[in-house]
Amino acid sequence: MTRTACLAFALAPAFVLATALATVAANDAHHMPSAAPQAATEGGQAAFAAIAEIVALLDADPATDWSRVDIEGLRRHLIDMDAVTIGAEVTAVRLANTWRFEATGTPQTRAALQRMTRAHADAMGGVNGWTLTAETTPTGAALIVAAPDATGATKIGALGLIGVLTLGMHHQAHHMALAHGTLAHD
Repeated sequence: MTRTACLAFALAPAFVLATALATVAANDAHHMPSAAPQAATEGGQAAFAAIAEIVALLDADPATDWSRVDIEGLRRHLIDMDAVTIGAEVTAVRLANTWRFEATGTPQTRAALQRMTRAHADAMGGVNGWTLTAETTPTGAALIVAAPDATGATKIGALGLIGVLTLGMHHQAHHMALAHGTLAHD
């Protein structure tokens, strides 16, 4: 008997059992009372879900000044976030308690890196006692992150560029400010 025949012979009982269980489950489903339908909760795509969340908050707030709302600015920012998160090529160099993250990518990613590193350095300076400095480079951008001690520097290295950019839970407020039109997407 060949190996294939032996395998098919060995698996046949499992296939028969699985088929029988599926048939029983299908028959039971027809005889059981139907459960209440569940509401969908997933937006289907992260950027779409983030925009939907902000739109719902704006819509629920009677003080929203719709003449200033800029959902398109928020959408462009989310495109930048995607380009930086997915498309950036990052090199990291440690000098004592400081890390220099140099990042590049496609022309769209380079422009997004320049906007995002500048905005994050401005918004996040002082988080964890760290100093953040952004530089525009000919091939993209650099983010220099300095910690007051070796423990902080080790954490920075473990986080890498994208991990550092996520710190501080400032994104939700930033997204709301973009959507409200009180912060421009440059």
